[in-house]
Amino acid sequence: MIKYKSCPICNAGCIRADLVAKDYTVSNKNFNIWACDNCDLKYTDEVPDQKEIGKYYQSSNYISHSDTKVGFINKMYHKVRTHTLKTKRKLVEKMTNKSHGEILDIGCGTGAFLNNMHQAGWHITGLEPDENAAKTANSLYNISAKAPDELFSLPVNSFDAITMWHVLEHVHQLHEYIEQLKNLIKPDGVIFIAVPNYQSYDAEVYRAYWAAYDVPRHLYHFSPKSMEKLVSLHGLKIKTYKPMWFDSFYVSMLSEKYKNNKNNILKAAFIGLISNFNAVFNIKKCSSIIYVIENK
Repeated sequence: MIKYKSCPICNAGCIRADLVAKDYTVSNKNFNIWACDNCDLKYTDEVPDQKEIGKYYQSSNYISHSDTKVGFINKMYHKVRTHTLKTKRKLVEKMTNKSHGEILDIGCGTGAFLNNMHQAGWHITGLEPDENAAKTANSLYNISAKAPDELFSLPVNSFDAITMWHVLEHVHQLHEYIEQLKNLIKPDGVIFIAVPNYQSYDAEVYRAYWAAYDVPRHLYHFSPKSMEKLVSLHGLKIKTYKPMWFDSFYVSMLSEKYKNNKNNILKAAFIGLISNFNAVFNIKKCSSIIYVIENK
C-alpha cells in the first residue's frame, strides 16, 4: 500500500483529504482521494502497489483489457471507437506533420489504435502490462506487445510520436515515465497524453460517483495545471490541448449507473452535452483532454 506524505507531482506538503470514491468495477471498496493546493493534482491515497494492483483489473467489465461488448454502454463504446481511432490517427499525423513514421503506444490494450496506425503505414511498437489484453491484440491484429519494463530499454530519440491514451493515470512510476518519454522521442517528435479532467462539468455534477475517478486503478486525477507542472519539471511543454468530446457522454452514463443504480441515458446525455458546451468555450473544461506535448 502506498501512503503519500506529499504531492506525487510537485512534492508540496499542502495536501488535504478531498473525497471518498468507491471501486464499482471490482472490489466495491472505498478509497480516499486527496488534493494538492499547490499544483491542483488530485490523487488516490493508500493505493495498492505495483505487485497488488493487478487484481483490481481482473474484471470482464474492464473494457480496455477485455474488449467486451456486453451491455449497452460497452456496445456504444465500440461504435464510437471506430470514429475516434480515425480522429486520433489524423491528430498524430497533423501534429507530427508526418503521414508515416515510428510510433510507440504505451498501454496499447487490445491493439485497435496501433492496428489503425499500422494500416496507415506507420511502424508500430506497443507496450501492454495485461497479459490477456496483449493476447487479444496478438490474436486480433497480430500485434506483439512488449512488457512495460521494456520502455526503459528502447533506443533513445527513436520515435516520431508517443501516445498514452488514458494510461498515465494508471502508472506508478509517474516521473520516471515522463522522463523516459522525453528520452525516447525524437527532437522534433510529439507526445500525446490523454487523461480525464476532474475540473469538467460532469465531474462537478457527479462528484464521488464520477466514473473517471475509477479508483484504485486511477492513481492520479489531473487538471490542466497539474499536467502543465508535471511535464515542465521534465523539460517538456504543452503545445496545445485537444478535446475528447465523446468521453463526457460515456463517463456520464457510467456515473449515472453508479449513482442511481440504473442506466438513465437521457439524463447522462444531458449532463454530457452541458459539459461539452462549457468546453467549447474553454477546452480545459473538457471531460477528457489530449495534451499535445513537445520539447521546450
